[in-house]
Amino acid sequence: MKGVFRMQDGLKRLVLVVAGTVCVTIGAIGVFVPVLPTTPFLLLAAACYTRGSRRLYCALLNNRLVGSYLRNYLEGRGMTRRSKIWTLTLLWAGITLAAALATDSLHVRVVLGIVLTAVTLHILSIGEPVKQDDASELARS
Repeated sequence: MKGVFRMQDGLKRLVLVVAGTVCVTIGAIGVFVPVLPTTPFLLLAAACYTRGSRRLYCALLNNRLVGSYLRNYLEGRGMTRRSKIWTLTLLWAGITLAAALATDSLHVRVVLGIVLTAVTLHILSIGEPVKQDDASELARS
């Protein structure tokens, strides 16, 4: 009976690794496609990798492009001002171009405007990481 459980655990890990990899792929595509979100897919990938492959989880969190961004988000440290500006600039440019060039439908443009507003408000509501100097100053007081 132990062999069956091991096989099920191995299959479960394989499914989680495949799902995590699919999420990373979709997240990467989301960098270039304005309405497709990147962060939720990367967070989902991290969740899959946590239980499926410790090595892939560590590789994702140590990735030079998205690692620090994900670590900050997962640890509740927020987003840097630079990341917020970069994210909002790409978001506004992408959705504005999509609304202007990809559709003539007023309904689609209204939905895009609602999504744009909601995501902008969410990003602005995320706190910024405390700088080391500020953290040590808070600890002293």
